[in-house]
Amino acid sequence: MEILVATTNQGKVRELRTLLAPLGHIHLLTLRDFPDFSPLEEIGDSLEQIAADKALYAADQTGLWTLADDSGLFVPALGNQPGVRSARYAGETASDLENRRKLLKEMEKLDGDARAAYFECALAFAKPGLVLKVVTGRCEGSVLTEERGSNGFGYDPLFLKDSYDKTFAELSPDIKNKVSHRWKALEKMAI
Repeated sequence: MEILVATTNQGKVRELRTLLAPLGHIHLLTLRDFPDFSPLEEIGDSLEQIAADKALYAADQTGLWTLADDSGLFVPALGNQPGVRSARYAGETASDLENRRKLLKEMEKLDGDARAAYFECALAFAKPGLVLKVVTGRCEGSVLTEERGSNGFGYDPLFLKDSYDKTFAELSPDIKNKVSHRWKALEKMAI
């Protein structure tokens, strides 16, 4: 079965390939396989809406069954920012490093429970003309005051998962993929 992963984020593609590999019968295509594809502008107010919009748009444009992921890091003490704008927190073209630096600056006066955070992932599965399923997964933790680790992407070097003494960037990909928000969402998807 061919499924298009509707993202340009290669970190997400890498994780989804690893997570779906045990199924064996799924061949993942990415937006890189469609050089003329113009991604949909993300304008929703929730991860679920953005993921559903991206999945349906890509399915309609390509004619393929499509899986879309929209994820974010939410810090309650910051009004749940960066949230749905996690990838663009420091600006529309900001790098992961720029986003992390902005988050550290915004949180520099916070300590203890005020540093609590969670990652949330919304996955949407669509075929042309119809969103079939939207699910979410969440992973609780906190934001450190400095980066640790070199694995992963995005906010992984700052996110310390509850019940672990390592950031997502310090965990091996195998461990991260067993406890992450993306894995929890994918378990609910049951493709």
